[in-house]
Amino acid sequence: MSAKPVKVSSLAQLNLVKREIEALALQRAQQVAEAARARQRVASEANLFKQAAGAVKPLPDKNRHFLKKEPTALPAMQYQRDEKAVLKESISDEFDIGTLLDADDLLSFRRPGIGTDITRKLRRGDWSVQRQIDLHGLRRDEAREHLSFFIREAHQQGIRCVRVVHGKGLGSPGKAPVLKSRVHSWLAQKNEVLAFVQAKPADGGSGALLVLLIPVKA
Repeated sequence: MSAKPVKVSSLAQLNLVKREIEALALQRAQQVAEAARARQRVASEANLFKQAAGAVKPLPDKNRHFLKKEPTALPAMQYQRDEKAVLKESISDEFDIGTLLDADDLLSFRRPGIGTDITRKLRRGDWSVQRQIDLHGLRRDEAREHLSFFIREAHQQGIRCVRVVHGKGLGSPGKAPVLKSRVHSWLAQKNEVLAFVQAKPADGGSGALLVLLIPVKA
């Protein structure tokens, strides 16, 4: 409900109303100024506390206990050393593969119980080469480790056929293919290898092997 307008009937009344309005305006201005000074005092006190106390951290909760996270794996360097040690023990340079190679000009290999049709299909190209490794220029221990990692990784990824390039030994002393016989022996000792045959001339001939890996169990 709005206030009724005041009727001013004389100059004295007009002056009285004017003084009342000025008094109300002054009172309102004083209230606003006091509120501003109060906010300033609060902010100033807060700053003084921060300066005196410095950075504040919450007190630890004594009822909470934090468990140390257990390491989930060996450090990378230690893991690689352990892997190399296992691989070195798993295949031997003393293994005689001569009795396991088929008596043909291509010196193919197949595990006991595997029919000759497997090596025949492998030589024919029924399995396409999905990956290859070149061991040229590697020392014996390096070649063995590289080959072991390569075969195991390929098998874990579900690859069936790979090519292993070992060279023809033309750069070796006496022109003897030393690495070739080593590779034959190493592959025969790998559980992932089902069979291997000498590559076709277009795929490396006597300097390479086509290797068939055992399929990964579903």
